[in-house]
Amino acid sequence: MRILCSLVLFVALPTMAAPIETFRLHPGNPRYFQWQGKPTVLITATEHYGAVLNLDFDYVAYLNELQRYGLNLTRTFSGTYREIPGSFNIKENTLAPKPGRFVCPWASADGNKFDLTKWDAAYFTRLKDFIAEAGKRGIIVELVFFCTMYGDELWQASPMNVRNNVNGIGNVGAYEVYAIKEKALQEVQETMVQKVVTELNGAPNLYYEICNEPYERGGLTKQWTHAIADRIVAAESKLPRKHLIAEGINRKSKVVDPHPAVSIFNIHAATAESVKMNDIPKAFGDDETGGKGVKDFPYRSEGWEFMLAGGAVFDHLDFSFTVAYPDGTHKLTDEPGGGGPALRNQLKVLKDFFASINFVKMRSDTNVVHSVRAIDAGEKSKSIKVQALVEPGVAYAVYFNGRGPCEVTLDLPAATYRTEWINPVTGAVDGESLDHSGGPKKLRSPSFVEDIALRIKRSR
Repeated sequence: MRILCSLVLFVALPTMAAPIETFRLHPGNPRYFQWQGKPTVLITATEHYGAVLNLDFDYVAYLNELQRYGLNLTRTFSGTYREIPGSFNIKENTLAPKPGRFVCPWASADGNKFDLTKWDAAYFTRLKDFIAEAGKRGIIVELVFFCTMYGDELWQASPMNVRNNVNGIGNVGAYEVYAIKEKALQEVQETMVQKVVTELNGAPNLYYEICNEPYERGGLTKQWTHAIADRIVAAESKLPRKHLIAEGINRKSKVVDPHPAVSIFNIHAATAESVKMNDIPKAFGDDETGGKGVKDFPYRSEGWEFMLAGGAVFDHLDFSFTVAYPDGTHKLTDEPGGGGPALRNQLKVLKDFFASINFVKMRSDTNVVHSVRAIDAGEKSKSIKVQALVEPGVAYAVYFNGRGPCEVTLDLPAATYRTEWINPVTGAVDGESLDHSGGPKKLRSPSFVEDIALRIKRSR
């Protein structure tokens, strides 16, 4: 007797992970972002934008340092612009690679003359790896295609300059690079943008900025800006992912007639008024702090004030990140700006503060603060500046810039609240429950030397 048996073999197929959604504006409030399904603001301290184009920079060590503080943005230049040693008095400037250590989208046989019709495969490998490593750490990348040429010496260093390419392209002045004066140069710029956009389409943790500080030195036209935006849109029209586009604006400017594809407006050395004057459904970023010395407070207060005025991005330009110290441990002396581990920790406090509030439902509104006055502050007492982000009756976030303690009077509906005073330097919290019958309510802060923040949440 033969026993027939059959064997059914079940092979477990690998589970396909759901694709990560592309970094985008928040669908419920386009003044903020959504990332990995969560409302998001971007708060960070970044190196001087040469992480990819400078082959001597260890970007993994740099990204690890951002991750250590939970910072979630980095900004990098494409390589169309670079600096030279000594530019802006920046020591070991990541944007000023040593000879033979510069890479950009275009190929070069000797590192000096570039062919604007050929691509450097090694550059794209490095760029993609940088973005991928950032993504592993929850970090968004802002890729900046172009930058204002601040002077002839910097234009002389660009691959787009006629002296640096084999194509005879770029025979224009430093302030004519983005003026569509030379059609061949314009086509080179747009073709490069299309190439980069196509190569990077798979990256979810990415958005593009058209040009850094386009308002500096003149020469850049709106026609040129719109042409670059159009090329980005056209390149992505048949590709799976659609990335956000940013445009730089002057901190004293109001957005007028924006390109419809631009979703983020970047301001440097921004103030609260920079974002308040632009009440449109777009995101606004303070994506480079100004040169205010090496102390932490000017940058910390700039971040708190801008974000509580309705900003979505705060990016401190941190000069402690250098080629020799990619982990951000360079000791600052006379650099044009500040930075370092202590300030990065303070920015973590700001980022954690935003993670604790439902900011997509909140709006900038200082009218909720009826009055604020310093008390017992001695001879150094001065007026206290206030910024507030509010969801009336539900949540209040208030930042005080000055010296205290202070007494603040807030207009609060009847409810039970949790009030918490936050030290912006250490993150220490001093909180209590508050039963309020409605109307003006006086609160007294703990002592503070430079600034303090207040978080109020309705508990019932």
